[in-house]
Amino acid sequence: MKTVLTIAGSDPTCRAGVQQDIRTLCGFGVLPLCAVTALTVQGRRGVSAVEPVKSALLEKQLDCVLKGTRPHAVKVGMLANAGNIAALLKTIKSHKLENIVLDTVFASSSGHPLLDKKGISAFPRLFPFALVVTPNLSEASIITGMKVRDINGMEKAAYFMRALGAENVLVKGGHLAGAPVDVFFDGRHFYHLSGKRLKATDEALHGTGCMLSSAIAAGVASGKAVLTAVAEAKVYVEGMIRLRKG
Repeated sequence: MKTVLTIAGSDPTCRAGVQQDIRTLCGFGVLPLCAVTALTVQGRRGVSAVEPVKSALLEKQLDCVLKGTRPHAVKVGMLANAGNIAALLKTIKSHKLENIVLDTVFASSSGHPLLDKKGISAFPRLFPFALVVTPNLSEASIITGMKVRDINGMEKAAYFMRALGAENVLVKGGHLAGAPVDVFFDGRHFYHLSGKRLKATDEALHGTGCMLSSAIAAGVASGKAVLTAVAEAKVYVEGMIRLRKG
């Protein structure tokens, strides 16, 4: 059975974070493993508190999970601070982890910080180990220092992040004006992946970034090409939003 390790924060509502990752991975028929980076207090009104785990504890979790086990893919979500990024980098190198899907979780949809300023500065150090990075427009703007507002800007941002070392980049366009279009860049070609604008509440959309990155990791773990895994993950997330609306 294929395995995927998710490294992310805990959401007590189970609609995002490690809990949502596990649900998604099981839905794709892969075995989930996990390490928790932070405890959060969040609900319908957003995130009200965050308590990062100590980086030494994160490292111990990872070493325990990876002892005798080599996951087929790794999904990285909320990391909370620079110390956890350093611990993850150490683990990636010591265990030679591959097929890393790096979700750039900088803040909640309500605007609460989920990665501190030092962590944001250190975050690009993970790019050379990432099979694919999945920022939204806001996160792409922070990483690149550019105002990413349209498809042209998304392509420039994807090129910039590829230069930082990421093998593939998926810039998510859910917050574009008009129809949502994601931009995927593999270093040679840009692909515009269109979607449907679904009318949904913030609650229905909560955790969809976690769903997407976990679904991509599941596809990669199953041996699918990254672009195929991305396309199938988008279909999955759209279906889950429709179910939540119902």
